[in-house]
Amino acid sequence: MTFSLGVVGAGQFSGQFTKLFNAHPLVSEVYVTDVLPERASSLVERQQLAGTFSGFEELLASDVDAVAIFTQRWTHGPLVVQALRAGKHVYSAVPMAISEEEIAAIIEAVRETGLTYMMGETSYYNPATIYARQQKDAGAFGRIFYAEGDYVHDMDLGFYAAYQYSGGEEWEKTASYPPMMYPTHSIGGVLGGIGGHLTSVSCIGVKDERGDGVFDKDVSMFDNDFSNATALFEFDGGGSVRINEFRRVGYPSHLRESRFRYFGTEGSFEQLVETAVWQDKEGVTDVSEQINTLPSLSLDDPSLADVDPALRDAFVSGLAPVHDPSRLPEELRALPSGHEGSHSFLVDDFVTAVATGTLPPVNAWEAARYTLPGIMAHQSALRGGERLAIRDFGDAPERLAAAHGEVVRN
Repeated sequence: MTFSLGVVGAGQFSGQFTKLFNAHPLVSEVYVTDVLPERASSLVERQQLAGTFSGFEELLASDVDAVAIFTQRWTHGPLVVQALRAGKHVYSAVPMAISEEEIAAIIEAVRETGLTYMMGETSYYNPATIYARQQKDAGAFGRIFYAEGDYVHDMDLGFYAAYQYSGGEEWEKTASYPPMMYPTHSIGGVLGGIGGHLTSVSCIGVKDERGDGVFDKDVSMFDNDFSNATALFEFDGGGSVRINEFRRVGYPSHLRESRFRYFGTEGSFEQLVETAVWQDKEGVTDVSEQINTLPSLSLDDPSLADVDPALRDAFVSGLAPVHDPSRLPEELRALPSGHEGSHSFLVDDFVTAVATGTLPPVNAWEAARYTLPGIMAHQSALRGGERLAIRDFGDAPERLAAAHGEVVRN
């Protein structure tokens, strides 16, 4: 079966996905809506999409089958629930939501409607995450007892421009978004590689000192002055996970913004900016060639015209040898796949789940495990590093029966 899709938000990021959705053979039409109508119209014209809607409410009232939400990061939770309750399948950009209550509401709506929900976490298809998954499935790690995930994206490398683009004249209010409230690029790569969930956290936040109006409590709509944060999590079944979320850091974020390390009793794997190594008790093997991606576009490609130059590297990366392009439709294999090759796989996961009634890998229950630990980490930082428990919503059900049919796990 094919289905139609309405995209909510026509910013710099969503345009990289509309072209993939529009090319997928199981998507019949792609529509766009944005609070700035001219942005939606421009995107439709550039990519020859099906058309626009005047707003979110009109989109939900239409006969469009699914929606993809690319709005500002703190708005996702309520929009997702509203779309599910309106009978639409939902793809959501990260994060899933900004509170435990919003996460619970999404899971309840998915359970009750039987509709597809997927969070588009790019790190699930980060080449390092895929490599770690393969090694874990082969038993090469032994017992994994420690892992690290870093999302090290300096504000100077594209984030100022991104917040100015999306936040308007009062963009400083939103640019202070707490680092640990955007945790899925780091946690997702850890748990996406080795599975499991996190049960407790202690976190330390670093107060910003630049004094430019960003990460200033007197300006911030989030009452936040942390620009960097480090959290230590307890892993279910024993062991620990360390997560770094840095927004003021001397690091080439444009080359690799997420990176990971995994340690087991029999083997370990570490990823840096340009290198990656597998290690065991006998020695070390450089696996960089399997992990590193090749460019799929030049930085001055016309399709990147609306993307700030400091952010373009994230959209030009192609696939790494560890990726499996054979699982993708031929139409997607011919297109660029940004964020270390992840975009095409995320689109195909969602489209396949909607079309076949299977649960996508980053379903609501998995998305909760990538998102809620960061929310609790921020609360811990506000309380001076107090150790806090993290609720787990459990594994995704094997089967979701609803009026919309039965959804089965992949």
